[in-house]
Parts: sequence; structure tokens; C-alpha cells
Amino acid sequence: MANNKKLQPTENEPNVGQTVSSIETYLKENGNKISYVIIAILVIVAACLLFNKYVTAPKQQEALGQAFTAEQYFAQGDFEKALNGDGNALGLLDVIDEYGKKAGAIVYFEAGVSELQLKNYNEAIYYLNKYKGKDNIISGRAQCCLGDAYVGLVDLNKAITCYDKAVKVNGNNVLSAQYLFKAGLVSEELGLYDKALAYYDQIQVKYPQSPEAVDIDKYIYRVKNSK
Repeated sequence: MANNKKLQPTENEPNVGQTVSSIETYLKENGNKISYVIIAILVIVAACLLFNKYVTAPKQQEALGQAFTAEQYFAQGDFEKALNGDGNALGLLDVIDEYGKKAGAIVYFEAGVSELQLKNYNEAIYYLNKYKGKDNIISGRAQCCLGDAYVGLVDLNKAITCYDKAVKVNGNNVLSAQYLFKAGLVSEELGLYDKALAYYDQIQVKYPQSPEAVDIDKYIYRVKNSK
């Protein structure tokens, strides 16, 4: 005969009714505190949204506007005015000082390249290292320019390291041939002929359509006969 006695919860089984009752009691006793916490969170979120809309976003737009003329000079190759302005519009250095990252990561790259073109190698290294953009092509260019700056300072080993990074960051792009070629030339200068040959071979095999590949046989021949 079936046992119809109601099973009683054991010590290890949760008492659902008791749990619900406890929650209700907690909410009654702490309802005001919880409400205050929720209100405080909503106020903080609203404040952040308003700050972004009325302070951060306008400041970014202002920064981009101020950088516009300097970037035009940069595009035209007038690196002195790009850096220091024309007396009316701000230069890249002023924009960086006043707005920092609000003007976008690209201003650091442009400032670094401008300093490099003016042969201010230490300044170029400083600004190029500040560039933290996510574009692989520009990141590769930044590393290449760092390598050029170190060549200007006759720190050739660091230059090669930068060219290697440029190839890695840039990925499988024809611009990599340019970075490999520069690394090869600097390796030759250091007397690292096997290393130079490896760079030139990569150009010949991986980037046969690149401008650097046109005369690469000549460089490979020269390195092989320099050992």
C-alpha cells in the first residue's frame, strides 16, 4: 500500500517558503537603502552620458577642428608649419599640448613624421612612440619611421629591430618589401651579410611585384660576394 505521508524536508533541503519570507523581510527592512543605491547608479550613468555628450564629444570635435589646418600642411609636405602652425592656426605640437588624445592618435604619427623630416630624430622617436593607433598600415609606417630615426642617430641595431616590427605589424602587404629592403641595407652596413641576404631573399620570393624587387638581384649578388 502506498505511503501517502507528506515528505518533510531534510536538513540539507532548502525550505522555499522560508527563503521567500527571508527575502521579503530583507526587502522590507532595506528597501530604502536599495532604492538609494539604484538611484545613485542611475544618476552616475546619466552624469556620464551627459558629460560625454556635452563635454567630451564637443571637446573632441574642437580638437579635430583645430588639427585640420596642421594636417593640411602635413599633407602638403610643409612640416615646419605642420608642427608649429602658421601664426593663425595651431600646429600639431600645440594641438597635442592642448588636447592630447582627443585630437586622435594620428596627430602623434604626423608630429613624429614631421620631426623626422626635419631631422629632429629624438623628437621624432618621442612622438612616434606615442602613436597607439589600431590601423596596421599606419602602425607599420610608424615603426619604419622609428627605424629611420634610429638610422639618423646611427643606432643601427635598434633601426633593424624597428624595421622587423614594421614588417610584423604591417602583415602581408607590399609595403613590407620596403621595410625588408631597409633592414637589408642596414644589415649590410653592420657587416651582417647573411642577415641582409635573408631580407633580400624574402623580397624576391614574397614580393616579386614590389618596386624593391626590380633590382633585388643586384643586391643579392653584392651581398653574396661580400662574405
